[in-house]
Amino acid sequence: MSSPPISRYPLPELDALPDDIKEKILAVQEKAGFIPNVFLVLAHRPEEFRAFFAYHDALMNKESNLSQADREMIIVATSSDNACHYCVVAHGAVLRIRAKNALIADQIATNYRKADISPREMAMLDFALKVSNDAQSTNDEDFEKLQAHGFTEEDIWDIAAITALFGLSNRMANFTSMRPNDEFYSMGRGV
Repeated sequence: MSSPPISRYPLPELDALPDDIKEKILAVQEKAGFIPNVFLVLAHRPEEFRAFFAYHDALMNKESNLSQADREMIIVATSSDNACHYCVVAHGAVLRIRAKNALIADQIATNYRKADISPREMAMLDFALKVSNDAQSTNDEDFEKLQAHGFTEEDIWDIAAITALFGLSNRMANFTSMRPNDEFYSMGRGV
């Protein structure tokens, strides 16, 4: 039985891509051992690929008071709320690895309010979901709640920016019918 396509759009041939994009994809393949499908799907439009990953890398790779696990929690919780199969599965795998916890991604994806997380993480995810679903009603009280858990104004910007970027990512993944790589399902589970 053949696997379903990973996108409703045609995938570019790796060798036909601009050198900078091909190098980025090959670097990810070397690190992960496979090419995450998001790279191939978004490479359908090279300029947009560059813009997306430039912003992604600026948010996800910078020094911050948000840990790598915090960032992945935001992505998994908001992606679950947005019903993004690709991002829940892919970033759930990364979260399990970053948090060194085989259960956390499934808990957050199903219902973060019932997950085994700290009050700080709960406040962070409550705010991320508010930004995702009702950004126009964010207010000083939201900032005060987060600051009571040690988040700075810059941390709060990061929570909102990660939420916003992955709102875009979730919508692109859903409309393209982006399929998660099979490799993601077992990552970080001790399998």
